[in-house]
Amino acid sequence: MTAVTVSDALADARRRLVGGGIADAARETRLLVGGLLELEPAALISGGARVLTQAELELLETALVRRLAREPVYRILGSRPFFGLTLTLSPDTLEPRSDTEILVERLMPRARAIVADKGTCGVLDLGTGTGAICLALIDAVPGVVGTGTDISPGALETARANAQLNGLADRFDSVESDWFSAVDGTFDIIVSNPPYIRSDVVDGLADEVRQFDPRRALDGGDDGLTAYRAIARKAADHLAPAGIVGLEIGYDQKEPVAALMSGRGFRLLEAAPDLGGNDRVLIFANS
Repeated sequence: MTAVTVSDALADARRRLVGGGIADAARETRLLVGGLLELEPAALISGGARVLTQAELELLETALVRRLAREPVYRILGSRPFFGLTLTLSPDTLEPRSDTEILVERLMPRARAIVADKGTCGVLDLGTGTGAICLALIDAVPGVVGTGTDISPGALETARANAQLNGLADRFDSVESDWFSAVDGTFDIIVSNPPYIRSDVVDGLADEVRQFDPRRALDGGDDGLTAYRAIARKAADHLAPAGIVGLEIGYDQKEPVAALMSGRGFRLLEAAPDLGGNDRVLIFANS
């Protein structure tokens, strides 16, 4: 049997991903091979002559078959980076994207200001999924404590595991809740990346999203605004004085979401675009 080196495996994987129509095949090859072999990017080059074991070859083959079937790289690896954290993924959770990091970035200075004023900042993350937003804020801002809610017990289990994995479990709590239904008390920051894709659009999404992200984390109802209505209806009841609400939105939802929140007494403090220049983050105060 011919020996296969790391360099050989990289070349073969890239060729197959290109042939399978995978966009950015070079980057995905490095992520997949490096992640599965536990090699940092530099080691993929410096260790290129290392011969792979049969077990490693089988591991790579299984992963390539899964990726060519459109399973996303980070789901194959089982975890992904997010704002300096490592987050495990599960079938019950949406895979966090880089656009959501913008929401964290915009909330960080506000959380710091609240901590400076009050000594602590309580965050409620509605539809927490992996716990990404809440855990990133806890990690980035000393004094933040967070509660993640989700309708899915499996998602909450994943969020708790991620809190433990990243050493944040002592500042993170979880509640099984349909939006605010099981939530008690008030919070300084209420945040959410809710399902916001119109129901008739979900089936036309890329296979990587449609087949592997849970539909209920994507489907925002007939107009994509169902979750925002639920949040707008009850947010004021759970917001501390001088608190804020931070929401991720679809690219065309700034005006309707702002109108929903305005109708419940909130005023828009800030709107921020994503990396592509589309509206993505809205931050509100209770006026």
